[in-house]
Amino acid sequence: MTSWLLGTSIMLIHLLGIVSAVMALMSSRTSQGAVAWIISLLTFPYVALPAYWFFGRPRFYGYVTARGARDNVLRRVLIRYRHNIKPHLSLPASTDIQAVEQLAMMPLTKGNSADLLIDGEATFTSLFEGIDQAKDYLLIQFFIVRSDALGKRFQHHLIKAAQRGVRVYFLYDEVGSRKLNDGFLNEMIKEGIEVKAFRSSRGFKHRFQLNFRNHRKIAVVDGKQGWVGGFNVGVEYLGQNPRHGPWRDTHLALSGPCVLGLQEAFWEDWHWATGEVITLNWHAESHPQDDHHVVIVPSGPADKQDTASLLIQQLIHSANERLWVTSPYFVPDQGVQDALRLAAMRGVDVRVMIPERPDHLLVFLSAFSFLPDMLRAGVKIYRYLPGFLHQKVILIDSSAATVGTINLDNRSFRLNFEITAFIPSQAFASKVHTMLEQDFAQCRRITIDEISQRPMWKKVVSRAAYLTAPIQ
Repeated sequence: MTSWLLGTSIMLIHLLGIVSAVMALMSSRTSQGAVAWIISLLTFPYVALPAYWFFGRPRFYGYVTARGARDNVLRRVLIRYRHNIKPHLSLPASTDIQAVEQLAMMPLTKGNSADLLIDGEATFTSLFEGIDQAKDYLLIQFFIVRSDALGKRFQHHLIKAAQRGVRVYFLYDEVGSRKLNDGFLNEMIKEGIEVKAFRSSRGFKHRFQLNFRNHRKIAVVDGKQGWVGGFNVGVEYLGQNPRHGPWRDTHLALSGPCVLGLQEAFWEDWHWATGEVITLNWHAESHPQDDHHVVIVPSGPADKQDTASLLIQQLIHSANERLWVTSPYFVPDQGVQDALRLAAMRGVDVRVMIPERPDHLLVFLSAFSFLPDMLRAGVKIYRYLPGFLHQKVILIDSSAATVGTINLDNRSFRLNFEITAFIPSQAFASKVHTMLEQDFAQCRRITIDEISQRPMWKKVVSRAAYLTAPIQ
């Protein structure tokens, strides 16, 4: 009897492995990911089955369902918002901008201000000043929030806002902020702040969706001012963690109609996390002095397309003279790798800036497996020396730039909810150009000899690490 049960269990596990392999074949977004899962599920089902059901899901199906419900419940709000924003719309000057609009499913708006915030002090000074000016509501979302000295300052400003009658909605990722203690959160809740975790595994139906993250960093004040970029809330982002040293990052302060794009992305996330419909200001106001054109591009695993990867490929293909990219994690999919190489081959000045100091070892090792092909094609790879590089910025020619949360890796392309501001403005691009020139001056350029002369065992380890890219 015991042997029969054991044999039946083994057969059942292998059968589930075959079924799961078929599911991986039909649903994986990349051939690399499909092959890796299929081989694992058929060869080592005892280990691969739980891994696939926890980490291999290609779409955030619960969010897709919630989005559909939201569309039914809140369609009138969105229609009114899009109607209000009509006077602030701008016709795309090129098909490249039109393609970004289509990917974003959000419009190009005019009459915006966009100010670069370079490094931590500038970013949090601007953000805290904005929080202190709030009159009606605050929408605050971060991937990582810590209860350290910066976290306490952040908490203090939110509590002060709540005490003067401002509605405060605070959303954090349950995995990114897993070390955030209950005492920190309870102090905010006690003061009337609405505090929620973004849980990808919410509910019994979605209990296996543990590999998705909400990587967005959004702040909105009264629907009029907004912030987006690379910063989370923790003292390391001020360069105060000895492990990382000086922290190089970039954020963006926005005002004008584009802020409603940030607001809509938060609104969707809050609805998933709570099921609530919050009342917000959807009346767009142009900035009286600046006139930047902006498209807000949300992306994530609930999208019908791989929005983040397609956005990066579109930006690369649109470059004619210059494409400068900064990313702390650089393991792009094959489409982005090919686009970068082709851009360099057609004479575009393609530069990629990555950290000298690794933050995630697997990601760091993975890059060495494909860098030789990049270098041979003419892509210039730089490593930032003074400290940890965390900014996610792209400069396209002298005409456009992006600042946001997307890293050039599979997690940002397919597993994370991300958000980016695309700004087709020569004036803004000029500021980004000046900023990145100063950053490149503090880098060392990687040579093909440096990569090719690495010991064989390091090459093998790098190649093995690259095979794990779909789930890194």
